[in-house]
Amino acid sequence: MKRFYLSGQRTFDNRGCEAIVRSTVDLLTEQFGEVEVLVPATDSERDAIQWPEAAARGVRFVRAYLPMEGRYWVQLQRLPLPSLQGASWPFPMPSWLRHDLASVDAVLAVGGDNYSLDYRIPSPIMAVDRYAMDMGKPVILWGGSVGPFDRAPGLMAPMARHLARMRHVAARESVSYEYLTGKLGLSNVIRMADPAFVLAPEPVALDAFWPEGSGRVLGLNVSSLIERYRRPGQDLRTEVGDFIRHVVSALGMRVLLVPHVNPLTEDGHGGDSDYMAPLLDQLDDLGRAVTLMPGHFNAAQTKYVISQLDFFIGARTHATIAALSSGVPTISIAYSVKARGINRDLFGSEEMVLQTPDVSAISLRKAMDWLVQEERHLRDTLARRMHELRAMARAAAARISEQLVH
Repeated sequence: MKRFYLSGQRTFDNRGCEAIVRSTVDLLTEQFGEVEVLVPATDSERDAIQWPEAAARGVRFVRAYLPMEGRYWVQLQRLPLPSLQGASWPFPMPSWLRHDLASVDAVLAVGGDNYSLDYRIPSPIMAVDRYAMDMGKPVILWGGSVGPFDRAPGLMAPMARHLARMRHVAARESVSYEYLTGKLGLSNVIRMADPAFVLAPEPVALDAFWPEGSGRVLGLNVSSLIERYRRPGQDLRTEVGDFIRHVVSALGMRVLLVPHVNPLTEDGHGGDSDYMAPLLDQLDDLGRAVTLMPGHFNAAQTKYVISQLDFFIGARTHATIAALSSGVPTISIAYSVKARGINRDLFGSEEMVLQTPDVSAISLRKAMDWLVQEERHLRDTLARRMHELRAMARAAAARISEQLVH
């Protein structure tokens, strides 16, 4: 039985991370039969509740690595000093992590956009992968978007050397592939689809939260994350609220607000649900034509809900992947290269991408009009391309087999 470690994973708070893990386990099982997959977690009990079938699928939740002193190092690396940006992780590997890594046949670096600057310099994530490579373990960056690293110039050369040591860097979209092979000059890069394209939906009852009325339903996901990419002085929720009012009043549609990142805590505070809830107060006069999906659904259940929508507009990448892979015409609100690359690969253009600084009531109305106008073409394209993308994900799993025979 083959055993794998999924580095870069820490929590299922983000249903996108959960979708990647679930789908990766499915792909590994298809390729190798019975497997054991070590999934790092900051709270194993909560993640296990989120995926009750995990143990039966060969998943074993293990301790996630980020030492307390490492948190200060991560903050220190925010300083605009090239020597700090490219500095190696200065902490030794703990014995428990060495034990976990020693027990596996290969390490898959998951997380989607961990190897980027969307959140911070990824030095703790690089550290685990470097530990594994130093132990002689095959490490594969699995279905990620990478870079760009222009905002941290001191990191670019060390990052290129680090990625060059991996057995494969499997880029999930063409923008990252071109960056890796061009700007970073790597020769170990392959293409694959995001593993979440193969995630199977899990049906749930919709009646309790589905918008009331007779019109078609638009799903909408916005989050506090995109606030940091917007121009000062613009209030995102006001613009989104004005857009929703137009969708209901002028287009005769209904709107479901769809959270995709929600903490797995008793109250769930601090996630997309908290961010979008004030929209319900703002639009109280529209009644149940606008509703909010419960925030406790797991990734597979959330994908089922999204699959029942007529249209979708979303900021969270894996919320849009859930929609696209379900054949739902979708606009991606983009704050990084990943949305651009995924949509370019699907449709051959970026017409369905709305850049975050450009989000306004007016731009959202134009995007909605475009979705309605192009609906048939988008549905036909998605139906045709899904088979190809899922085949790409399975082909990447087959490449893992090739690495394990050496």
